[in-house]
Amino acid sequence: MTSSMIKPALLRRVLRTCRFTNQYRIQNPLCLNRSYATEGDNMKIKIYTKTGDKGFSSTFTGERRPKEDQIFEALGNTDELSSAIGLAREFCLDKGHTFTHQLDKIQCILQDVGSNIATPRSSARESHIKRTKFSTQPISNLETWIDNFTEELPPLTNFILPSGGKSSAALHLARTVCRRAERSVAPIVRSGEADPDVAKFLNRLSDYLFTVARYAAMKEGKEETIYKRPE
Repeated sequence: MTSSMIKPALLRRVLRTCRFTNQYRIQNPLCLNRSYATEGDNMKIKIYTKTGDKGFSSTFTGERRPKEDQIFEALGNTDELSSAIGLAREFCLDKGHTFTHQLDKIQCILQDVGSNIATPRSSARESHIKRTKFSTQPISNLETWIDNFTEELPPLTNFILPSGGKSSAALHLARTVCRRAERSVAPIVRSGEADPDVAKFLNRLSDYLFTVARYAAMKEGKEETIYKRPE
């Protein structure tokens, strides 16, 4: 594992944007932990900075905005989405599902999504934009995974409710959080402050989570609950 030295002030800025900057993430699909101190360096970084105590926070570009700004709303929803996927992943690991490595990669990509959102174009320099540019490859990967799962699934002929065992239900919950994250990102993309491919990724991710939830139910032999109009 390599190590690098980062100035405390810069690291605090990264932490304030929920570490949503791919400048410092490991180029590793499993997002392994990384040490920011060199050997023999006993410097300790405090997790709290107190800079947000007055209701403002910083974007990656250094711009101060109110915490209720659209940027931070979208970042919070994206962070919540990653947590929901992480919880679903734990259930899936318990059941021995083979697709958990995909969930790992998706959580890492969500860090890049947040990095892009946290870099509003109106205050970004070219160096900021270059560091946080979002790739289209993750969208293609999602589409391939969806197609592969769909080939194994029975045709969907009815509306289904979130069900099908703990793994499936947790993935459905992550899907609904993903829809909220997508809704909060949409106005930012329309205003030109974020990359349109970020919105496309979230849109495709909700389809993936729906599909893999059904796949998990099928593999576990769990019955999905079909919607029936109440009598």
